[in-house]
Amino acid sequence: MKKTPKRERRLNSAKNWIKTYSGNNLVKGYSKKYSVDKLCAVKELRMIGVEISEEYETQLINSMEALRKQRLSSKKKREDELNLSCGFESDENFALIIGYTSSGFQYGVTHEEMEEIAIENEID
Repeated sequence: MKKTPKRERRLNSAKNWIKTYSGNNLVKGYSKKYSVDKLCAVKELRMIGVEISEEYETQLINSMEALRKQRLSSKKKREDELNLSCGFESDENFALIIGYTSSGFQYGVTHEEMEEIAIENEID
């Protein structure tokens, strides 16, 4: 995994990098070059004097929020399909509630464990 340099180092380096950048979208280029998200890129580019419109920033925020909602929806859909196919219950703590202890406490597979299993299965 690529390590992102600290902000001060990015800002110093970016002043020279901007002069040589030949792409069409400075924010996207900065984001890729320095491994930061686009909102961070907007903030840092403004710090070094680059003009970026508020409208562009609003579009970024809206698109990032829409993507987040889409991912949550997909995750929820997968969990629901899994629950239906297995006949197991789930809640905010467990992706699969396998049973209950004699004291009435739930046990099963947590959402984090389920994600790990899904990732392992995608790799195989």
